[in-house]
Amino acid sequence: METGKFFHNLMERKDFETWLDNISVTFLSLTDLQKNETLDHLISLSGAVQLRHLSNNLETLLKRDFLKLLPLELSFYLLKWLDPQTLLTCCLVSKQWNKVISACTEVWQTACKNLGWQIDDSVQDALHWKKVYLKAILRMKQLEDHEAFETSSLIGHSARVYALYYKDGLLCTGSDDLSAKLWDVSTGQCVYGIQTHTCAAVKFDEQKLVTGSFDNTVACWEWSSGARTQHFRGHTGAVFSVDYNDELDILVSGSADFTVKVWALSAGTCLNTLTGHTEWVTKVVLQKCKVKSLLHSPGDYILLSADKYEIKIWPIGREINCKCLKTLSVSEDRSICLQPRLHFDGKYIVCSSALGLYQWDFASYDILRVIKTPEIPNLALLGFGDVFALLFDNRYLYIMDLRTESLISRWPLPEYRKSKRGSSFLAGEASWLNGLDGHNDTGLVFATSMPDHSIHLVLWKEHG
Repeated sequence: METGKFFHNLMERKDFETWLDNISVTFLSLTDLQKNETLDHLISLSGAVQLRHLSNNLETLLKRDFLKLLPLELSFYLLKWLDPQTLLTCCLVSKQWNKVISACTEVWQTACKNLGWQIDDSVQDALHWKKVYLKAILRMKQLEDHEAFETSSLIGHSARVYALYYKDGLLCTGSDDLSAKLWDVSTGQCVYGIQTHTCAAVKFDEQKLVTGSFDNTVACWEWSSGARTQHFRGHTGAVFSVDYNDELDILVSGSADFTVKVWALSAGTCLNTLTGHTEWVTKVVLQKCKVKSLLHSPGDYILLSADKYEIKIWPIGREINCKCLKTLSVSEDRSICLQPRLHFDGKYIVCSSALGLYQWDFASYDILRVIKTPEIPNLALLGFGDVFALLFDNRYLYIMDLRTESLISRWPLPEYRKSKRGSSFLAGEASWLNGLDGHNDTGLVFATSMPDHSIHLVLWKEHG
């Protein structure tokens, strides 16, 4: 009996296969529209078992995991067309997708560059750049939400603080209380405190402090002993700015007597007096040139001096009859003044005025661009880099993305002591202006003296 049923079912199977072959041939001969109608009809006749079977098999056929099936090079090529936020969402699909997407170095490097971050191509870790991007997107969101900074104060002077200078985590302050102090910004501790004259300008290194004074002199002091090691006399007005270079053994000073003096740093003798300014010289900068022109070559030392209307460019040498190479200005209108901050890195000169932020090419002296911010007039320059600029007015500190010339962040400032000479406020760390890298967004951003003789600090907030 069982044997007969087996052969009966076997015959049925053979008949079914024959019927299936015939119907398949017919189905393949139909048009696409007819095929669709046939499937619709079969689906309408199907019960729950058949519909479940259809659903399970369609998912396998239609949902192909291309990241798993494609060669890695092709996967990376396809991923380059997706934006970072979509890629982060795709990382949640599966462990395999997260592994492939996280290892796509070019995608994450490009995403970081677009955010204004520096890229170190020597880093070979495939998973490194996604982590950097996640860190970058967090910091950029903090900037956009005005939550990237925090504040602190330095307290120790008993009179007005006129002069500030920052270098490598240390801030020097010069005051009317006849003292200069050196502070560790990270701890707020005073490292050195020495008795000086009234300070209108300061600059320091590990061993010494150079001060320009309202008593018309410049002095050099030894940090360790507090002794004055050199006194430079010759100006007939207050000295508002100083700079020096140990390699050249030269010190330069700008004064209210409208002159710039060049001194022998070690001997204290005046080598040259540069004339031509018609206003107080509020800024002098000694810098090595990085570009070639008809007037200078890479490696030459250049002196820049600025008053409220003009920037003058001088060669640095010991010749007595030194000629000004070039005079730059933004307007012949004497109601338009230059702001008392000057950026010069050997390639570009940048200064701000009521007309906007001016950038000159140092090779040609041509104006490369003028950045205007009509929504916030009279922004003053603090720092300028390849990617970002640090600006401020009476109320806020601003960060500008120089690629779009748009303000991307601001931070409120207290009622600080305003100085027409620009010596009582400054920018801190500057490397991040050339692009953030996940490590250089630390330390001091901005410092200014306050009416209560304290120093107000704006610092990068630590990464969360």
